[in-house]
Amino acid sequence: MTAPAGGPAIEASGVVKSFGTVQALRGVDLTVPSGSLTALLGPNGAGKTTLVRIFATLLRPDSGTVRVLGRDVTAFPYAVRSGIGLTGQYAGLDEALRGRDNLVLIGRLAGLGRQEALRRAGQLAERFGLADAAGRAVRTYSGGMRRRLDLAASLMNRPALLILDEPTTGLDPGSRVELWAALRELRDAGTTMLLTTQYLEEADRFADAVHVLDHGRVIAVGTAAELKARTGTQVVDVLLAGQDAAAAAAALGARFAPADLQVDEASRRLAIVARDGLGTLLSAADALRADGIGVADISLRQPSLDEAFLALTAGTTAMTGAEAG
Repeated sequence: MTAPAGGPAIEASGVVKSFGTVQALRGVDLTVPSGSLTALLGPNGAGKTTLVRIFATLLRPDSGTVRVLGRDVTAFPYAVRSGIGLTGQYAGLDEALRGRDNLVLIGRLAGLGRQEALRRAGQLAERFGLADAAGRAVRTYSGGMRRRLDLAASLMNRPALLILDEPTTGLDPGSRVELWAALRELRDAGTTMLLTTQYLEEADRFADAVHVLDHGRVIAVGTAAELKARTGTQVVDVLLAGQDAAAAAAALGARFAPADLQVDEASRRLAIVARDGLGTLLSAADALRADGIGVADISLRQPSLDEAFLALTAGTTAMTGAEAG
């Protein structure tokens, strides 16, 4: 199943979901264009996973409408499931089975015949660099191999929409690079993807559009560049020449608010929120020179998506670890 020609892969309007007295979603509106990679960001407990589970037909919304690939998720859940793939925060694999057997099992559950499931499993094992390990039990796989196998399993039914709920959680940097290489191939081939991630640089590098969710509401929508510009600030980066970060922080503390100044003593770097750009840079340089603090480099830049995210969510808890809602 694919989205209607020219239509969005996901279209949600006024979505509300509560768990007892806790309102996880408070009227969410969200659209994912076909062929795009859309990122959904938010602090822990913002409602990201709840929304993803509704899109995947694992939860029913209390109110509002959600259409996935042109079908209402409440009225036609089985039709929706046939057209999507879901990779969750943790690999949903049977560790006692061989990698190939996991793929064949998922394929059979998705309605593939045995021979087609075997053929598809072989194709995906090759595509994700798992052909040599396909005959081994999954319990012998590394974390990165498990995530790649889990991604392959979500593609057994050739989904028109792939939902990725923090797919790189817990992976080492090398495994994250491997997984994103595979995802980039899928994106280039036209697969529509919805991504939630705790690594904001992933959204910055790969997403066509970013939706920021906070306290159950979408509070900002745009490209990564647009969200950075929306903060209305720049950042002054300072690299100190010596090991005197504490002294530098004290010198700058007299001119800048504590919330605007970040100090990393280990790397001898300081970052200052620059609300007037060049004026902030010059003021910082004057303060450091007056106190005799050596500077190896000082520069003015646009905020990172991490910094824009924190500004947009008013400093809510940073996105680390799995979320309950």
